[in-house]
Amino acid sequence: MLDYFLTLARYNEWANRQIYGAVGKLDAAAIAAPRTGFFPSLLKTLNHIVVADRIWLGRLTAQPETGLTALDQMLHPDFADLTHARADLDQRILAFVRALDPARLAETLEYRTVAGDPHATPIPLVLGHMFNHQTHHRGQAHAMLSGTEVAPPVLDIIYFLRAEKAR
Repeated sequence: MLDYFLTLARYNEWANRQIYGAVGKLDAAAIAAPRTGFFPSLLKTLNHIVVADRIWLGRLTAQPETGLTALDQMLHPDFADLTHARADLDQRILAFVRALDPARLAETLEYRTVAGDPHATPIPLVLGHMFNHQTHHRGQAHAMLSGTEVAPPVLDIIYFLRAEKAR
């Protein structure tokens, strides 16, 4: 199962490079422009994914991030800063999964939501949620990108797997 999560972590990094590369072809106004989505701009959507990943990684490492108070928090209003933060976070996620003790996959993570509500979830399901959540919101960013002059990139995991195999 660790191999599966490592594949998802590598896919996450690859997919983020693809979507950020495409979004980076837009000017700042287009990146921040209002669009249809739960977090209604490319900038807000991509910031949300960073916020959520930092929250989940903090819970998983028992080193909660301070200053994260809302899921719609705009940590990086500048896209270049956001791009660097995303790349750094992807490396942290990869390092976490690579170092994960297989015994932790039998554990349950106890945590509190941003609102303070207590929960307990098996760690494999937390990891599954974290990677699925990223894919879900990257898909929303992909749809938003479809409304611009920049063609959205292919993000399907099968293309990532084929690219890895070809290396």
